[in-house]
Amino acid sequence: MSAKEMILEALKSSPEPMKTQDIVQKTGLDKKEVEKAIKELKSEGLIESPKRCFYKAK
Repeated sequence: MSAKEMILEALKSSPEPMKTQDIVQKTGLDKKEVEKAIKELKSEGLIESPKRCFYKAK
């Protein structure tokens, strides 16, 4: 499973928007890897940021 898939799964399973640090803890991925994947997922339109530094799956 790729980092993007892991992050998307973590966001889908969370009832609340998650911060980067929450995603790092839940997935066990490196923070830089999470930040890079979040950027890609946002540009692909798969996740959104309802408020600054919080993310959720669409």
